[in-house]
Amino acid sequence: MKHLMEKAELKSFSSPDEIRNFPKGKLELITIGGSTVGRATLEPGWKWSASVQPIVKTKSCEAPHFQYHISGTIVVLMDDGTQFECKAGDVSLLPVGHDAWVVGDKPAVVVDFQGMIDYAKESTAL
Repeated sequence: MKHLMEKAELKSFSSPDEIRNFPKGKLELITIGGSTVGRATLEPGWKWSASVQPIVKTKSCEAPHFQYHISGTIVVLMDDGTQFECKAGDVSLLPVGHDAWVVGDKPAVVVDFQGMIDYAKESTAL
């Protein structure tokens, strides 16, 4: 089944559709072509389990990510123990089940094309 674009669109993170702030970070979201793209800016000292886990109340990050890393360095620790470092220029594909944190003294900026629609959104489950 082919997906046909009906019109051209242009959006910018300088005017995001939504901004979510959380400790030591923020997420800017735009929706374009029926998809949501997010740009996360994560400050030195940011760690998913300390900054986002208290908001979403899950054991580990349940958002799958397909990310381009613009700047900074993030270490990712998968629930299975696999660990790797993502730096500027890298592209990462992460399934659900991970923690991550910024290393160094520079903010990490990533653009995510898959998993940000519900990222850092307060859980409504009882």
